Amino acid sequence: MALQNSISFRRLAICLAIAAVLAPAVFLGAAYADPAPTERADGKSASQLTASRRYNELAYVTTHNAMSNSDEKWLFPNQRHGISRQLQDGVRGLMLDVHYVDDKPYLVHGKAALGKKPLVEGLAEITAFLDADSDAIVTIIFECYVKPADIRAAFEQAKLLPYAHAQEVGKPWPTVGQMRKDNQRLVVFTDRDGGAFPWYHDVWAFCCDTDWASKKPEDFSSAVRRGKKSNELFILNHFLTNPLPSTRYAEQVNKNPFLIERIRRFMAETGRKPNFVTVDFYDIGDVLEAVRAVNAE
Repeated sequence: MALQNSISFRRLAICLAIAAVLAPAVFLGAAYADPAPTERADGKSASQLTASRRYNELAYVTTHNAMSNSDEKWLFPNQRHGISRQLQDGVRGLMLDVHYVDDKPYLVHGKAALGKKPLVEGLAEITAFLDADSDAIVTIIFECYVKPADIRAAFEQAKLLPYAHAQEVGKPWPTVGQMRKDNQRLVVFTDRDGGAFPWYHDVWAFCCDTDWASKKPEDFSSAVRRGKKSNELFILNHFLTNPLPSTRYAEQVNKNPFLIERIRRFMAETGRKPNFVTVDFYDIGDVLEAVRAVNAE
C-alpha cells in the first residue's frame, strides 16, 4: 500500500508539474480573444462589456512586420513566431509588407532574400483563425507595393474577403458585438491605394502614429509622426531598431512597468487610448497583459 501511495503521489506531482508548465501557454492563448469573462457586481462579464464597445474604443496587441519571424527562418526577424501562432497567442493587429516577387504578391520585408511567403498563404492563415474563433476581431495594416487588383485576388483566393468590414470616413465604428453579428471581423488598412475597394481603407485617413524609428528607450515620444492628430485611431509604435530588431531590445521595452508606464504617459499627454500597441517580439515581456489592462479601464 505504501508503495502504491508513493507511486500515486509521484504521478500526481508529475501531473501538477505538467499543468504548471502548460498553464501560462493556455492563459496566453485565451487572454486576448476577449478579456476573460469575469463576473462583475453589475452582473456583466468582461466579454459582454467588450461586445458593447466600438472597434475604435479598444486597444489591440499589434505585431510590427508580423510576417518576419524566426520560426520560418526569416533573416533579421521582428517576431519569433509566425502569423498563426501570433493570432492564437492573442495578437489582433498585423503589420504586413507586400511586394512583388516574380510578378506575384508576396509578404516580404525589404528584400526577398531575407524571407518571403506568398501573400495568399499568409491571408489563408488569417482565414483559418477567423473560421475557428467566432469572437476574434483582426486588423491588417499593409505597407503595400502591389496593385489593388492583385491584393483583392489574393483575398478572394484565401477566402478572406467575406470577413472584411467596410468603414466610411467620419462614420461611427460599429461595436464589437455588431461586427461579430455581421461576421465582418476583419479590418484592412493600406498605405497605398486606400479606397480602391470599400473594405480597403486608407490608413492615414483613419489613423495617426508615433515615430517608428526609435533607437533607444529615451527616443519614445507621444508626438504624431504620420496622419492627422484628429484621426480616430492611434498607432503607438513601441519597438527599437538600432540598426536591426533584437530580442535584447524587446527585453528592455516590452516589460512592465516600462511598457505600461509608457502607455499611461501617452494617454496622459494625448488624452487618447492607443488602438494599436505595435511591438517587436510580442511574446517577450508583458505586452498582452498591458493592453488588457488598458482595455479594462
